[in-house]
Amino acid sequence: MGNKGKAKKHDQAKVKARLGRVSAMALESLGARAQDVDTPSERSEGLMDDHQTKIVRLNKKLYEAELIRLQTDLVRMQYWIRETGYRMIVLFEGRDAAGKGGTIKRLTEPLNPRGCRVVALGTPTERQKSQWYFQRYVEHFPAAGEIVVFDRSWYNRAGVERVMGFCSPEQVEQFLDDAPQFERMLVRSGILVLKYWFSVSDTEQEARFQSRIDDPTRRWKLSPMDLEARNRWVDFSKAKDEMFTRTNIPEAPWFTVEADDKRRARLNCLRHILSKVPWEDMTPPGIKLPPRPKKGDYARPPINEQFFVPNGYPY
Repeated sequence: MGNKGKAKKHDQAKVKARLGRVSAMALESLGARAQDVDTPSERSEGLMDDHQTKIVRLNKKLYEAELIRLQTDLVRMQYWIRETGYRMIVLFEGRDAAGKGGTIKRLTEPLNPRGCRVVALGTPTERQKSQWYFQRYVEHFPAAGEIVVFDRSWYNRAGVERVMGFCSPEQVEQFLDDAPQFERMLVRSGILVLKYWFSVSDTEQEARFQSRIDDPTRRWKLSPMDLEARNRWVDFSKAKDEMFTRTNIPEAPWFTVEADDKRRARLNCLRHILSKVPWEDMTPPGIKLPPRPKKGDYARPPINEQFFVPNGYPY
């Protein structure tokens, strides 16, 4: 076996060994402890100096191993939610290109889609504009045993709609008064409401915008609205600051995710979600497959009577 093959096998063995002790290693590497999950950050979102230190990305192997551990716990958590009838809403807000979509993907990909839904609403119709503002969101709320993830939410009114002039100052003021009352009602009804704001520096956002332009498969992620928001960085900062001041309530506080490093942002957010649900491991025992019954007198129809997708990748 060549040196490359030996090195590859050696790396794979190290990753497998790391999986067994990844929890302690990852927490130590991330500089986090269980009791520090909600510790306020000393870093604040804002315009960054040109000489700022370059971001140090989390080691990829460590990230992947810790992601497996967290996603396994998410599956266990979902079993508990389904069995107990727990209801849960998770809101993802933040800057464009801050990594909300990637975190949502890592949150939902291991879960049973019958009990976990992602809601990403488009522009409201004329009929919806005439309704109570929260009405089109309410119809997507969870039933017993369900998780609903909002990829942007009713907070559009305090952010995009406000900055872009899609609503009046009076409507913004009404929303900022109503949102805390609305969320208190949800919490009193037994729904857990988690609100995450993904914070990214303008320097990192610029790099991500450029990577989307350079990649034809990702250009759809960059809309004219994103470019306009880029020109109004300070306006969005001011709107976010007031939104936090008016809607950061004890029953449903805002949690900021520092997202200049996507890997750390994803792990930190998933870990935080797990810490906020009082779940227990209710994973059902494995099923033992019985022997297959004999096919009896069944005969498969002739192959030439069926249509097959052409095999473009011969064996």
